[in-house]
Amino acid sequence: MLLGAPPRQVQLVSGGDISQAARVEAAGGTFLVKWHAYPPRPAAGWPGMFEAEARGLQLLTSAKTVRVPAVLGFGEPAGNSPAFIAMEWIERGTDSQRAAAALGKGLAALHHRTTSVYGLDHHNYCGATPQDNTQCESWVEFYGERRLGFQLALAARRGLMPTARRGRLERVIAGLDRWIDESACQPSLLHGDLWGGNWLAGADGEPALIDPAVYFGDREAELAMCRLFGGFPPDFYRAYDHAWPPAPGRDGRIQLYQLYHVLNHLNLFGESYGGQVDAILRRYAG
Repeated sequence: MLLGAPPRQVQLVSGGDISQAARVEAAGGTFLVKWHAYPPRPAAGWPGMFEAEARGLQLLTSAKTVRVPAVLGFGEPAGNSPAFIAMEWIERGTDSQRAAAALGKGLAALHHRTTSVYGLDHHNYCGATPQDNTQCESWVEFYGERRLGFQLALAARRGLMPTARRGRLERVIAGLDRWIDESACQPSLLHGDLWGGNWLAGADGEPALIDPAVYFGDREAELAMCRLFGGFPPDFYRAYDHAWPPAPGRDGRIQLYQLYHVLNHLNLFGESYGGQVDAILRRYAG
């Protein structure tokens, strides 16, 4: 039995926009179990959603920089059983200021875990959207094709890419090297979907990362996502920048990197995000 013994108590908790989840108490400890009857799997060769999450958590664990929940196991749908993932339960604490500073320092250390190419040796998901991690030596090419171009094609298929929007996005993709200095970039290990809901302050005051969409990319893409929806106090940014000072011109690239996630929200939630997409595109493409 995965949890070591029958559960003593099961309490439903929030599983986000995609899954259902429960806090499970058993003899072996307290665990989080998430499940989904029909998780996305876009094509042959793509991992299941929970397999991708497990592999992402394990990769972050191997970096030994910021705590992540230990994975007990995962499974694909079988018969009447849904897909699932089971992991360590991390109890939330209240000392978010201390945890935020530790997260900033730890995230900088995570970003120092580098490799020779951008992307990853397997695909995964950003939310419910497939994330193409086909490896590439050029960050400009990777971000343009695997991130912005992928979202463009998805939005076009869904009728969310009118002519003017598409033209501006294509110009942004073609001109990325105007704003991104390839020589200043390096493939850092990224959480990949680090908004305020994907980290927590543990009961011991230490931060933890959850729900990753990992890949190796430019670190500024991660920090831009942190700023998109809030949820990170000033101590987080101060600690990060103290550990790894910003590159010149970072502020001018924030919205360029936020564009990927705003496009993803356009594809996930519809035209309510169209105005935000268009505003960013007008800034960079006129």
